[in-house]
Amino acid sequence: MWLSKRLALLICAAALTGCGFAPAYGPTGAASKLQSQITVDAPVDLDQQLLVQELENRLGRTASGRYQLGYQLTYEQARMAVSADNTTTRFNIVGTVEYTLRDGYSQQVLTQGNVSGFTGYSTTSSTVATLASEQDARKRLAVILADRIVTRLISAAPELAE
Repeated sequence: MWLSKRLALLICAAALTGCGFAPAYGPTGAASKLQSQITVDAPVDLDQQLLVQELENRLGRTASGRYQLGYQLTYEQARMAVSADNTTTRFNIVGTVEYTLRDGYSQQVLTQGNVSGFTGYSTTSSTVATLASEQDARKRLAVILADRIVTRLISAAPELAE
């Protein structure tokens, strides 16, 4: 049994190396050219600041990178649960980001797309607790959106101009 599991693992590893699989952030990985090479547009509000902070945590922070990442962030809040006395007890925040990665020198669009996600928060407690819940939901949504943008950028990295 131990031998068959080991053999299966060896066959899987051989199959992955045969198809050109390489770690994205490895020395020859396509995503390594993105690390500390993307300058993200400056934020103008708290929600954008949270998104930019998460993007820079994943991609590295630089003032003059090879690439420029522009974005348009929109949030919509929707009532999800309403009590019998018409009081909202739960909200969802739906976030959408349209992003564009440009060459920092020529301003040519290299890739673009949009991502979306949502989080929720409860309003059943005090006003202070509700505000803290909403702020936490917005932070969690920034993490979700940043992860999705970075995933898309990593998948587009092999086609980026050298």
